Parts: sequence; structure tokens; C-alpha cells
Amino acid sequence: MSGQLRLAFMGSPDFSVPILGKLIAAGHRINAVYCQPPRAAGRGQKQTPVPVHAYAEARGLEVRTPESPKDTAVQEEFKALDLDAAVVAAYGLILPKAILDAPRMGCINVHASLLPRWRGAAPIQRAILAGDSETGVTIMQMDEGLDTGPELMRESVAITGETTGQSLHDTLAAVGAALIVKALDGLEDGSLTPRPQPEAGVTYAGKLHRSEARIDWRRAAPEIERQVRAFTPWPGSWFEQGGARLSVLGLEVAPGAGPPGEVLDDALLVACGDGAVRITRLQRSGGAPMGSEEFLRGRPIPAGTRLD
Repeated sequence: MSGQLRLAFMGSPDFSVPILGKLIAAGHRINAVYCQPPRAAGRGQKQTPVPVHAYAEARGLEVRTPESPKDTAVQEEFKALDLDAAVVAAYGLILPKAILDAPRMGCINVHASLLPRWRGAAPIQRAILAGDSETGVTIMQMDEGLDTGPELMRESVAITGETTGQSLHDTLAAVGAALIVKALDGLEDGSLTPRPQPEAGVTYAGKLHRSEARIDWRRAAPEIERQVRAFTPWPGSWFEQGGARLSVLGLEVAPGAGPPGEVLDDALLVACGDGAVRITRLQRSGGAPMGSEEFLRGRPIPAGTRLD
């Protein structure tokens, strides 16, 4: 490592935690950790800190949770930290120019895609949904655009037929944690030069919404299969049958054809807009996850049933 740097870390969800941990382990001085403010969560709607907040506090780091970094007082406090760099990983708030320009080496972002593909909020899930064969992590020098800044480093990761939103999330978090340490070293010793992102190949990864979770049987079977993997664990994938919501935890593309949403046999082979899928694992609302065979023993869904 080139030397200990004075850093701020800006991140909120689980994805950011191993990245902060790696910076601490590398010996950098974390002068402050910025997170989104605690939010109401759970049945009691108790104010709950985001994962990075809890992780940083447990390690004795100063945590700041401004509602907006556009506040001039927040900007002055940030500038007073006299930072070498700020590392940003899924912070969730837009940084104004005054923040971006304050550290000596600027603000460095850990983004979970191979930019310029999948700029935006949900690059992990969108890559799986689109059927991409690979994604990765890009370390980027931030500017005022949406993930438009010059690239510093990148590393590719394969997407397979077994990849889920959760597994890819965990893999990319680990890759990003290792890569950001190398990038900071390269910036500090001058061996790393930012290069503009390619102008071709720009796509945007819109934020995930719960409304996307409902399975539309009119879509092609491969699309539905990718949806189930991409939306594991959140927002999940589900359909209604007999007034009950059933979460689909696993399915596979299988031979078959029929009107979309029609169950084609007694083992949950379901016709889609193109092809069919076999549901292999599911969960009734409030119940335990089950393999389809076990589930159907208690609640048969016979051939000919039309799923809502």
C-alpha cells in the first residue's frame, strides 16, 4: 500500500459493508462515515440504522447521517475533514459539486456494473434480468452526472444460469472491496490515470419497484426464469392462486405450451407467453419455504388451473 489516506466513506446498504471493512483492514484512516438516516422498519416501525451505520458504530467510527448533502452546513463540515479522498459505495444520495471537489483526490465510486452499461440504482438485478453473460465492478472518479465519471479500474464477473440477485450482490461486493484498495494505491502513487467511459453501450438500471415482483405469465419462459433469480431475495417474485399469494423461490424453463398461466400438469408446469416453466420451490404468505412436491401434497394445484 502506498500509505495511509485520510478518507470519508459514504455508503448505506449491505453491499457497502465489506468495502468499508476492507478499507479499515488496509490501514486507511476513516475520518467519518456518511450514511442515509435511520428509517422506520419492521412491524413496530422502529427507527433502524442502515447496515453501514451499525457496522461503523460498532467499530468506533464517527457516523454522520445528513438528510441532504446539498445543505451548505453539511458541505462545510465535509470540507473541514481535509480528506485525501471519499469512497462512495451505494450511498443513495446525490453528491453536489462542493462535496465532489472537496477531497484532494476527489470522490471515488464503487459501482456494481461494467460502465457505461447499467448506470443507475439497480445494476445487479437489471444485468440478470437482461440475460447478460457478464457484469462486474467499475471504480470511477465521480462527476456531477449519473455514473458518468472517468473509469479507474474494472473487473468482470460471469453471470450463469445459477446466478441470483443475492449471489451476484455478494460476489460484486467482495470484488469491489478488493478493487477499491488497489485503485486508491494507484491514485496515490500516480500509476493510475482516469480514462473517459466509452460513449457507446450506455444503459440505465432503474430503481426496483415492488410492482415488478408479480409474475406476468404472458412473458416468455426465459424472462420469467431470470426474473425469479434476479429478484431473489428482493423484491421477490409471486403470483396469486385461489386468493393466496405464493412466492416463487425457484423455477426452471421446461418443455410445454398452452394459454399463459395455465397449469399443464400436476407438478406445477405452467404455460408462459412463449414456452413453459416448472416451479420447483415456493412459499405461501406466512408459511415456510417448500419444494413444490411437498407443497402440492397439502395444496394441490391440478392441471387445467389458471393462475391469476
